[in-house]
Amino acid sequence: MQKLKAWLSAARLRTLPLSISGILVATTIAIDNGYFNGLICTLALATTLGLQILSNFANDYGDGIKGTDNEDRVGPQRALQSGTISPKEMFRGIVFTSLVTLGFAITLIYAAFGKDNFGYSLFFFVLGIIAIVAAIKYTVGNSAYGYRGLGDVFVFLFFGIVSVLGSYFLYSKNVYGQLLFPACAIGMLSSAVLNLNNMRDQESDAKAGKNTLVVKLGNHRARKYHFLLLFGSMFAMLMFAGITYQQPQKLLFLVAFVPIVLHARTVKNNKDPKKLDPELKKVALSTFLLAVLLLIGVLI
Repeated sequence: MQKLKAWLSAARLRTLPLSISGILVATTIAIDNGYFNGLICTLALATTLGLQILSNFANDYGDGIKGTDNEDRVGPQRALQSGTISPKEMFRGIVFTSLVTLGFAITLIYAAFGKDNFGYSLFFFVLGIIAIVAAIKYTVGNSAYGYRGLGDVFVFLFFGIVSVLGSYFLYSKNVYGQLLFPACAIGMLSSAVLNLNNMRDQESDAKAGKNTLVVKLGNHRARKYHFLLLFGSMFAMLMFAGITYQQPQKLLFLVAFVPIVLHARTVKNNKDPKKLDPELKKVALSTFLLAVLLLIGVLI
């Protein structure tokens, strides 16, 4: 039972709603435009959840074997850090999760394109491999890009741009320019969660040689960057709604702006970055709330 709890903790279940927000947004827009496929939706959600859990396992493993997770770390104790799961066990977990996620991805590609459109199938297969490698290389290996301040780029691209545009293409076999607005919005909010995590861990990361973007920018500029992500995401959603929606019920997602603005005020008034840990869940759930309300507004 203790081992199971450790694996669930390593999977970081609180990050999962955030990871599927892009899929929900793409699905909502697909429904609104007359495209929907339940099997594609289910497999896209499964693939994204697999990537998120894989990323969490790899992060636990990479930071654990590098010694980044130590007594200076502020957040919840990691699985390797606690000793409940050994490095060898976590490595096996990474391999297993990679294979399962790849299996979901291949099934998703087949469900979307069948035996036709080999070019599309090949493109998404390569994209899936890149996503799996990127999830692992965030903290694993000597060239881990999370230690060079590039983690925000990965999150923005894969959990924002690729998640929304890629999922919509799987439904419709086409994309259009306005989709960049919600894709960027989800990408910026996802990056805001990572930035918040790195603001919280700035001191311990700097000591361990993990040069996140926050470590490079410093706390003052990291806060400005954080506000840019938050308000930039809201602006992007307003632009998308202004161009696309006329019915007032489809603006229900605006309710999600309230907790985002309240969070921004909390960060503005914060004096101790170590106390920002509860805010991670708030931003993640606010992003998920935005996606759910967007869906409800369209279904109404």
